[in-house]
This record gives sequence, structure tokens and C-alpha cells, in this order.
Amino acid sequence: MGPTFWRLFLVMLKTSSTPVGDPTALNNRRFLGKGLRFLAIPLACVAMTPGANVAETSGAASAPVQAAAPAAMEGISEMADMAEAVAAPVLDAVATPAAQAAPASLNLAVTAVFNERAQGMSPKVLAAALDAVSCAQNRGVSGRNDLLTIIDYSLPSTEKRLWVLDLQKGEVLFHELVAHGAGTGEKYATRFSNVMDSRQTSLGLFLTGGTYEGGNGYSMKLRGLDRGINDRAEERHIVMHGAWYVNPEHARRQGRIGRSWGCPALSQEIAPTVIDTIKGGSFVYSYHGQASVASSCGSPSTAAPMVAAAH
Repeated sequence: MGPTFWRLFLVMLKTSSTPVGDPTALNNRRFLGKGLRFLAIPLACVAMTPGANVAETSGAASAPVQAAAPAAMEGISEMADMAEAVAAPVLDAVATPAAQAAPASLNLAVTAVFNERAQGMSPKVLAAALDAVSCAQNRGVSGRNDLLTIIDYSLPSTEKRLWVLDLQKGEVLFHELVAHGAGTGEKYATRFSNVMDSRQTSLGLFLTGGTYEGGNGYSMKLRGLDRGINDRAEERHIVMHGAWYVNPEHARRQGRIGRSWGCPALSQEIAPTVIDTIKGGSFVYSYHGQASVASSCGSPSTAAPMVAAAH
């Protein structure tokens, strides 16, 4: 049922934005009507299953926010990590046996998006993420099929905009705040880069690697899979880590959460748990509407093998 469900899902999206007078609208709606009748019984069964469990962070007990020059303190934290990073030891292997998990169930993933505990996730963002993963796998990139992390940078930093989906169970495992780079914008992310020292966030598809202890504590390496878009992530020391400035209190005081030097930083409380869940070869997709990377099924990125690094 997977391919039929996925086609139906995409037609639903297309139909919702197709003008009534468009010649394709009628055909789309005819297919949609047939598809809904076909899926009525299985969807009803899914709807009767228990809701997904979502691990969320309260943001409490984070490091004190300094009254003077908070932006400077964010920079100091990043600089400390940069100084130690090159020699940081690798604690985990890049890949794990879980990478050979069974294929993802698209219908369960879509169901998870519409679950009340997956608030804020756009079906179009999920569609783009799954398409990017499919293209990467078609061009020979090996990754875990059981998990998918999605970051929607079109949302403000004050909203939880990172989701970790269990594609096998159709559950949302985490829904968290995540920082963007200082060069990417203030409350909203507006600029993205793959350039050294830009302190900007990169978009596109990443593969998670191993973990290490760096200047920002427990951190996880990321490998960019899109040539020219994010394939310098390792060279730029773009990693996932915890940060004191990612918490609701900082957002209330500053009108936004703190910003990194391009890393997807999480709250210090939840970062270790999220990292341990997605490390070792799962996919991470960073999205931003019109600025997002179009999926390419061409040649894979020629990025160098992962090295231990932090920013």
C-alpha cells in the first residue's frame, strides 16, 4: 500500500494548491476520491491506535543568561569549542548495525505528521525530506531507514522546529527548539551558506556520524550530502550539540533563542538524548521553503570522510 498511499498524499498536496479552473484539477480530484475510498478502512484502523509518545524538554535548569552582551557570550561558547575541536576524540563509530533496518513505512510517517503531537509540521516539509532521502539512497548513500530528523528553518527560532520521526512506528520521538547560525538571521533564518567562516546554517540532507566531547560538551558530527550546498559541513565543523542559549527563557528575554556558528544546537538538557537516538548513520533534513535544496538524484557528494571536529 506504500506507493499508492504516497501518490495519494502528493496528489492531496497538489490538489489543495491547484486552481479550480486548471485542467489537471478534475483528474486530481477524481484520483483523490478513489484513493480516499481505498484508504478509508486502513486509515480508520490507524486512527484507533494509541497516540505517539513525544519526549520534550522543558528548557528549565539551563545556564544563566547574562544580562550584558548575550550575543558575545554565545560567540565565546563557540570559540571555546573551536579551540579544542580538531583533536577531539571520536567516541562512537560512524555507522551502526541499525543502519540496516527495514524500509520506512511512508504511510505511518504521514500519519505521525497529522497526529496532534506533531504540531507545526507541514506535510510538504515531510514530502521534501522523504524525497531527499529517497534520492540519496538511489545514488548509493547508505543510511538508516528507521529514523528521520527534520528541521524546518522557515519557522521562527522561538518555535519548536526540529522533529525526530520513527518511520517504522509512525511516532514523533522528539519535537524541540533548535538554533540557527548567527549569520543566518535573528528570530527568523533568512540566509544560508556552505562557506567557511560565514557562521551561517546550511540546508539540505545530512548523515549523522559518531560522537565526541568538545568545547560544547557531548556533540555529534554531521556529513553534508549535497555538493555545493552543505558538503563542507565537516570542514566548517558543523555538528549537533547542546547550548545554554537554546531555551524558552532566553527566547522570552531576547525575542529569539541564541544563535550558533552554523550548528543545529539544541537545549543542553535534551541534546544528549537526541544525539544518542539519531547518531550513527541516520538522515537529517534541513528545510526552508523557497530557499530549500531541490532534491537531486545525480552524483553523490564528494565530501571527505568524517573527521573528529567541533565548532
